[in-house]
Parts: sequence; structure tokens; C-alpha cells
Amino acid sequence: MNTATTLPFLKMNGLGNEIVVVDLRNSAKTFTAEEVAAVAADRKSRFDQMMVLHAPRTTGTESFVRIYNADGSEAGACGNGMRCVGWFLSEGGSRERFLVETRAGVLGTVVRNQASITVDMGEPKFGWQDIPLAEEFRDTRAIELQVGPIDHPVLHSPSVVNVGNPHAIFWVDDVEAYDLGRFGPLLENHPIFPERANISIAQVTSDASLLLRTWERGAGLTLACGSAACASAVCAARKKLTGRKVAVTLPGGTLEIEWAENNHIFMTGPVEFEYEGVIDFSKLTKVSV
Repeated sequence: MNTATTLPFLKMNGLGNEIVVVDLRNSAKTFTAEEVAAVAADRKSRFDQMMVLHAPRTTGTESFVRIYNADGSEAGACGNGMRCVGWFLSEGGSRERFLVETRAGVLGTVVRNQASITVDMGEPKFGWQDIPLAEEFRDTRAIELQVGPIDHPVLHSPSVVNVGNPHAIFWVDDVEAYDLGRFGPLLENHPIFPERANISIAQVTSDASLLLRTWERGAGLTLACGSAACASAVCAARKKLTGRKVAVTLPGGTLEIEWAENNHIFMTGPVEFEYEGVIDFSKLTKVSV
């Protein structure tokens, strides 16, 4: 069933990060921000990120993938979503290796099975202009940004990096001791981040493990954020808090992250298929963005 007013979709998740996959490789359709927000608002097609496959732009790739947040905005990367795309393209595991393209560049995916899918998330960007930040910081391992009183801040000195999306990671002793849902939206929209940012609080539990919670730009609190796991891993290694290979545990589960010697970040984790559905544009409730 795929008429002018309907489109099939797959509902999946990566560690509870809700993902909708739509295949438009044989269609000229594109989504408006209003349509994306309306799809996200519908109970049957609720998502944190929607991965829309378009015809490939680059030779050797399977697809150009546009990534949308629930508020209708576009993202450059989504690690959990890319694993879901990999599983979809593998046709249930019958194929193993793929190249797909996003705004962040060409990403490689290796599908071993549904419990182990690895995505090459590319190279992190640490320069203040590349994140981007609104003003110059020569050392982005810790920038001047805080929550709370100047003389006794609740959070301060986050590490910042771009892993397809801008990320800020605050280092804490206990990730459960902070109301991320309260200050997350304030920090996401802080003037220092001209393109907004994903806001995480991270706790180092060993030289090979982290605990992480994330407020995602355009989506809010989620059970898992793959790009935030990558961001926290490389920032921890850069600050010499951990080694270059760590297990990052999020509320939805654990991802294995390796910042390889070639400067690429490799993320490994599972996906789960939930159900197939149909987007009926004639029945969507209009959402302003």
C-alpha cells in the first residue's frame, strides 16, 4: 500500500531509542518539517528519529539518508538509527556490509546479526568552528559554561565535540543525581550553540566504561543516543579519563565504542524490529514547527 497519500514504514529501536525507517529510494517525495512533526506526534508512528532513505547520490553507496528529529528538524547523524538502517538494508541479515551517505558523510555499516551491528561514525571534530560554537575556545576539552550560581555551579566545564551533531558532555559523579529533563532544553538552546546541541551527563566508572544520560537536540530525553555515546567516549579518552575503547551504558542498554587509531569512531550495538505500519498523510494532525 503506497499511494500518493500513504507510505509504509518500519518501527524499530536501538536500545529503546525509537526509530522509524521510511524507504523513498524509488520515490521523488521529500518530507516537510511539518509532516515530520505530524508523523512523530501520531501514536502509531511515534519516533525519536526518522531515517528516510533516498536514492544514492554517491557511487558505491546504498542510499542517501536524511535524518529527522521528532520536532521536524534535521540531524547530521544518528548512531542507533544507522544500525536500524543497516539491519533494514541487510534484508534480515542476508547481506553484511553497506555504505550509506548522510549530511555527516559516507558511513560504513557491518551487520553480523541483529545483536551486533557496527557503524563507522566517521571522525570527531574538536575545533570550535566545526562544532560549532558562537565564540572561540582554543581547548574544547572543557569550555566555560555552567548551570547554577557562579560561585557554586551545579554543572560546569563541559567537553564539546561534533560527531555528526554538536555535543556537550558534563562530567559528573552520579548521572542519576541531576534533573536532565529540566536543564536539558535550556542548555540545548544556549546561545553558545548556534545550531543547538545534544546535552549529556557522563560518569566515568572505569578506564573502559561510562554511564551516560542524554537530552537530544530536537527529541528530548531518550533511552539511548548513539552519537552521544560516541561523543562521550572520544571526549573521555581525550581528557585521559578512559582508554580509546569503552562500554557506554545508557538507560536503554550498552554500546561498545572504539576510537580507532585512524581517528574513526566505531559503534557496535543491537537493534530491535517492532512492527510495520503505514503513514496516512490525510489523517495526520497538523503540527506547527
